[in-house]
Amino acid sequence: MERIDLGNPSDAVLVRLYLNGQEQALSTLIERHKQRIYNFIYSKVYDRDITEDIFQDAFIKVIQTLKRGKYNEQGKFLPWVMRITHNLIIDHFRKTNRMPKFENRDDFNIFSVLTDDSMNVEGRMIKGQIESDLRLLIDTLPEEQQTVLHMRIYRDMSFKEISEQTGVSINTALGRMRYALINLRRTIEENNIILTK
Repeated sequence: MERIDLGNPSDAVLVRLYLNGQEQALSTLIERHKQRIYNFIYSKVYDRDITEDIFQDAFIKVIQTLKRGKYNEQGKFLPWVMRITHNLIIDHFRKTNRMPKFENRDDFNIFSVLTDDSMNVEGRMIKGQIESDLRLLIDTLPEEQQTVLHMRIYRDMSFKEISEQTGVSINTALGRMRYALINLRRTIEENNIILTK
């Protein structure tokens, strides 16, 4: 098998090489991200066998999606794999009835779950998972939308403060926030992502 020797190719380059028939490129991708994905799964299920199963299932889905030509994440390979992995973890919990579904309300206030202080230890762990999943989703947004979202949600800044700090009008800041939420909602719906509480 032909070896890839390009120094340190990006994920996007490796995906392209794999799609062009270089099987080794996928092995390189898996090796590069294996520990992070494995640790993420284990931190949710606390069982090595289940972790191994979910890890294998995730990469079977990755391979199937790539081979069907359905991958269009444009360099966001790791967040994409993490979304697949997250969904498989949720499927596992749903099958074992260990985790109820968190329903989004019409106003799409997914962030409300992050502000509940009256949680037990398990609730705080799940809150941490949701927050980490949200951060992965936010990373897929255009940069100006990410900025407004971080300032508003994580730094609790007013739109006036955001406007002053970013040098855009309040209306532009409001518009970016609105589009960020629309894009997040679309990503969640398109990928069948379930946020849990």
